[in-house]
Amino acid sequence: MQSAYLLVTHGSRDIRPQIAIDQLRDRIEQRLSVPVGAAVLECAPTELHEQIEEFSRQHETLSEIKIVPLFLLPGVHVKEDIPEQIAIARSNLKTKLEVLPHLGSHPGMIEVLAERISQVPADARILMSHGSRRSGGNAPIEQIANAIDAVSAYWSVEPKLETRILELKQQGCQEIAILPYFLFSGGITDAIAQSIQALSEQHPDLTLQWLAPFDYCEDLVRLIIDFIMVQTSAELLTRSSK
Repeated sequence: MQSAYLLVTHGSRDIRPQIAIDQLRDRIEQRLSVPVGAAVLECAPTELHEQIEEFSRQHETLSEIKIVPLFLLPGVHVKEDIPEQIAIARSNLKTKLEVLPHLGSHPGMIEVLAERISQVPADARILMSHGSRRSGGNAPIEQIANAIDAVSAYWSVEPKLETRILELKQQGCQEIAILPYFLFSGGITDAIAQSIQALSEQHPDLTLQWLAPFDYCEDLVRLIIDFIMVQTSAELLTRSSK
């Protein structure tokens, strides 16, 4: 079966995420040697279902398109918005559409995060995420933080970054590494970096190191490819067992 992959991201008015996703698409397509496209859920001239339909028209010989949601958490976009858009596209296409789980569900994500943060000398580590007000919405972040020997902090809800840094300072920590749980640089990561700079000035006895988001680094390229391969292998195994 001739398949292709369509990477779906949130979308942003900031140009940097689009540059990153274009780079990811090109590098993944080169390595997989199959068509790979990119689409966004928001901040685009057309709806996601229209982008899916256009990608299908560009590759009329395809039997199947696998949708790859490049989202870190299973929020409303993953559970509701993307499925709704795919349902519309299905009604307009003959091409089979299959939706893979969101990228953050891949076990390899924890390994990559652990490797990235271990490269920074520190006596404390913070995993920084946007945060959710939904009941249980931050549970995945807490689990990942525990797995990589870090504590969590959030941009939009408590415990926020300043709260965590003051707690760690009271515990005697002086070198703190802060790892963003964001795929791409943007307005929020810029604001976090500015906040860290201000906190560094307020607490000159602390060394605060902010790691960069993934953007289109090799870690993310390998992670997405491995995720696709794992999902494809699981699908083939399921088919062969029927």
